[in-house]
Amino acid sequence: MNVLEVSDVDVHYGRNRALHGVNLTVARGEIVGVIGETGSGKSTLARTVLGLARPSAGRIVLDGEDVTAYRARQWRALRRRGVVQYVFQDPLRSLDPELSIADSLIEPLLIRGVPRAEALDRVAEYLPRVRLDADLLPRLPGELSGGQRQRVAVARALVTEPELVLLDEPVSALDSANRVQVLHILQDLRDTGVALVFISHDLGSVAGIADRVAVLSQGELVETGTAREVVATPKHPYTRLLVSSAPTLHAAPADRARREELRATLLNS
Repeated sequence: MNVLEVSDVDVHYGRNRALHGVNLTVARGEIVGVIGETGSGKSTLARTVLGLARPSAGRIVLDGEDVTAYRARQWRALRRRGVVQYVFQDPLRSLDPELSIADSLIEPLLIRGVPRAEALDRVAEYLPRVRLDADLLPRLPGELSGGQRQRVAVARALVTEPELVLLDEPVSALDSANRVQVLHILQDLRDTGVALVFISHDLGSVAGIADRVAVLSQGELVETGTAREVVATPKHPYTRLLVSSAPTLHAAPADRARREELRATLLNS
């Protein structure tokens, strides 16, 4: 069963076309990577799925509900149910600096009307899944490392037991050790049945954990396929550029000047 269905979606900001004819499905328990450079439409796609941007054409179905024409009140009710959650790139900015980690984690449950004691039990259940110790709960976000903060952000998204989690560049601000740890955690989440959309500019970070990869360029979905297919036999020139530019996929990346020349050609075509 598909948790998310995006069908022929267009999004315009005034005269600027941010997305054009985008089709994407995400099944329960599936990890889908959405790859593209800055300005490719990745964040606009996420905002549209979250109801923060309205499509000018097309259809969006989330957990079986057609949410295309939902109004603000309907979106608030959907978010309050915790069906879809979002993990930001910078957890220090997304976590309230004055709330303890415990309070940050139980907040979305309290909003749903879960009693505090039950909410704390739920938090204790999810901490091991993101490899955090309970002794961090009284601390403030500023007292944690970047990797710990990002794992708190992932745990906060999970405690409502959502159907879908969107992750916007979740490892780009982390060092290599914390990046690997967070990627392993996301991979392990597949067993919980939650669907993940991993948004990134770095194909190397996504390829190792994603079931499928969707490549966005200038608002259009130019290629989709399994991670192995996209990395091994990229069909679109832009995808080939991304593959050649991913240092974690190739020990000897293509010459930088050649990559920049190819990028300019693609973006101007």
